[in-house]
Amino acid sequence: MIEIIIVIAVLLIVSAITIIKMQPMIQQIRANAAMDQVMGQLRIAREAAISERRNIVVQFQNNNQIQLTRVNVPVGQSVLSTLAVEPSVVFMTFNGIPDTPDGFGNAAPVYFEGISGGPVGMQFQSDGTFVDGVGNLVNGTVFLGIAGVPSSARAVTILGATGRVRSYKSTPDGWIQ
Repeated sequence: MIEIIIVIAVLLIVSAITIIKMQPMIQQIRANAAMDQVMGQLRIAREAAISERRNIVVQFQNNNQIQLTRVNVPVGQSVLSTLAVEPSVVFMTFNGIPDTPDGFGNAAPVYFEGISGGPVGMQFQSDGTFVDGVGNLVNGTVFLGIAGVPSSARAVTILGATGRVRSYKSTPDGWIQ
């Protein structure tokens, strides 16, 4: 009986150590999942705009939601989807982490054309370009991560002229794709 208790105690200790050691890996997995979700939504919006020949408005809401809305012709709008990214991940920047290689700015978690949160009416057009509400091309970056965990910093950029969406992961040496 004593031997069984000792074996169980050893197993519990080893399990606790394993769980503690896995926390950084779990945080990285969550950050990557959130980055993939943001990229996926933006790509869905671009593809929907092209395939449906309608503008798709992209709105970054609260601190971790993306809403896609189709502009109907002749008037009106239809919400296509609202996605809350991975629960522990939010749109945020970390002090000391530089801008991505695309250089669109990092003054705010959602930063497009020098505007925190982006200009009103950001949308993908039917040719795949990303523009503001009056048709000007918009470049920008969405930064995200887990609060208090700088190694979880991720970024997704959009190049307005082509609608190209890129993802970046922060490392101690800078951003990598």
